[in-house]
Amino acid sequence: MIDDHAVVRRGIGSFLSSSDDIVVSGEAGDGVDALEKLADMAAHDRLPDVALLDLVMPRMDGVETSREITARFPSVRIVVLTSFGESERVHSALANGASGYLLKDADPSEVESAIRASTRDEVFLDSAVARQLTQAMTTPAGGLRSLSARERDVLTLVGKGLSNRAIAGELSISERTARTHVCNLLAKMHLTSRTQAALVAVREGLVQL
Repeated sequence: MIDDHAVVRRGIGSFLSSSDDIVVSGEAGDGVDALEKLADMAAHDRLPDVALLDLVMPRMDGVETSREITARFPSVRIVVLTSFGESERVHSALANGASGYLLKDADPSEVESAIRASTRDEVFLDSAVARQLTQAMTTPAGGLRSLSARERDVLTLVGKGLSNRAIAGELSISERTARTHVCNLLAKMHLTSRTQAALVAVREGLVQL
């Protein structure tokens, strides 16, 4: 948990600690502190699966922190805690590999759901955040017309938050084929992440929030 407000860290940490299969491995007050602690965890082979990240922090904000975590510790997935008025930061965090977005007033159970989804390589978008982001998005180069019918089906399922394995099961194809379709549609639409693809699916009306 990376947040400059101790009460937020303690509150969410206390709730998550009550879960049977979630272990809170540490907390940090800003990005600099977080990167130091992650480096120490990496040295002892104890990196967490997920980093829960605030966007507005002193010394190093969430955007730069997400960029550094993705570059230094690519196995660590990032779930962002945000608030309205931070859409530019959210766009930047999205481009740097974040896989989940929650509003600061989210119910603790939603935080738990976002963490679980990210460990399954699924996308978790707070519906209010998704609406805010899609309003500011421009149509990606090529658009839906650049996709094959199967790639469009895959984009719809990505928009619903499904992992490659779940997509494979839904379409009765191999996980490898599902992964190939996802990579192809990202390339065709000049997108950098599944989360961006999910937002495009919402914007284009393939998925209803």
